[in-house]
Amino acid sequence: MRLALFGGTFDPIHQAHLEIARRAADRFHLDRILFVPAAHPPHKAGVTHAPYERRVRMVELACQGNPGFAVSRLEEGTKQSYSIDTIEKVRAEMAAGDELFFLIGGDAFAEIQTWRRWRDVARAVRFLVVSRPGHIYEAPPEVRLERLDHLDLPVSSSQIRLALAAGERPAEVPPPVLDYIVEHGLYGARVPA
Repeated sequence: MRLALFGGTFDPIHQAHLEIARRAADRFHLDRILFVPAAHPPHKAGVTHAPYERRVRMVELACQGNPGFAVSRLEEGTKQSYSIDTIEKVRAEMAAGDELFFLIGGDAFAEIQTWRRWRDVARAVRFLVVSRPGHIYEAPPEVRLERLDHLDLPVSSSQIRLALAAGERPAEVPPPVLDYIVEHGLYGARVPA
């Protein structure tokens, strides 16, 4: 089996996340993509805008109807969401011949050498790095990677949060996720009168 981990805060998940996952699955012949919402991301100073449980539910809603996508709660209840811990948990459940990939944006990959036990991470997975315009990165020699370039997906969760707080209904948010956000008043979204 060829499995890719796709971690992030997903605060909120949006169409670009799903498109990245679809394109990675197609290009690298992945059998499954496991979305792993971070409970307490160390590189974001622990700042998330929606609680973990809400972010997991939004990812579940976004992944419905995509048979190759699954959502994991591996980081639930962790003090810090370290990639190596998640990788080791997943790897322990895999067969010897299975391949494990790590789907990541170029901006986050640029910080790889600051990660906890990054060399162990590099030995355990092959990175699928999504290049973002304006983000330059170099791969340390220990890292195995494939590039997923030429994705022009200029949307970010921060832009979406601002739009929601302004009363907009951003098209970049999958409809069931948008309904959930409005229903629960996440990111300052308001139920229409």
